[in-house]
Amino acid sequence: MLTLTGVSKRYGDAADGTLAVKDLSFTIGGGEIVTIVGPSGCGKTTVLKLMAGLLAPTSGTVEVDGRAVSGPPEQIALVFQDYANSLYPWMSVSDNVAFPLRRIKLARAEKRERVAHALASVGLSGFTDRYPWQLSGGMQQRVAIARGLAYQPKILLMDEPFGALDAQTRADLEDLVMTVRDEFDVTIVFVTHDIDESIYLADRVLVMGPRPTFIDEDVEVALPKPRDQLLTKQLPEFGEMRAHIYKNIKASSQLMARTGAVPTS
Repeated sequence: MLTLTGVSKRYGDAADGTLAVKDLSFTIGGGEIVTIVGPSGCGKTTVLKLMAGLLAPTSGTVEVDGRAVSGPPEQIALVFQDYANSLYPWMSVSDNVAFPLRRIKLARAEKRERVAHALASVGLSGFTDRYPWQLSGGMQQRVAIARGLAYQPKILLMDEPFGALDAQTRADLEDLVMTVRDEFDVTIVFVTHDIDESIYLADRVLVMGPRPTFIDEDVEVALPKPRDQLLTKQLPEFGEMRAHIYKNIKASSQLMARTGAVPTS
């Protein structure tokens, strides 16, 4: 579904620019939830922007469904961390969700049906006429997720979407991500700083090394499904995986500190 081959990204020129990503290669299969973790400043968001076609690689290729990405692909939707600034405060919830549908030709009835289905899927059927500023942070992020789902993408990219939310809301939305993956048959790539979150959600965890970033490890998560916030996180395998990934990230962070690496997104 999504393939990166030899992808590098340099900001600025070769002489004094910053090499953020170096020779990155991996493949994500259809229907997977793949999480990306790594030390702060290693370039996780840069990698996500390369996947989304928001940045062009300096070298290498990004492919979606076997086609090279040269701009934002129609098959991809992106959910940002800053939900407050990604929603239009003067638009109702339903109008915010419907906004991306303006770029595709759909009958008015089908647009309404897509919006209603997406909002129902995130538990917001009764809030269609509200405005973002009338909702809690968690509800606003649900609107942002619904907007991505209404577009019916093949791939949903999520950039630390729950980082600003309280623990209970975050847990509820983690479970929602797994539910909508199954309901919409969508591939999800999820960037996070939270190691527990990365393991709980994922079929695979991509652990990024220090900048210029690379795949330090591709960890398969073979924990039982369906997953439960209490039972899953109490499994010995969960704790072992958390410790293993934390050790790798800590080592990368220490290496970046010793080499004086300047953080990048």
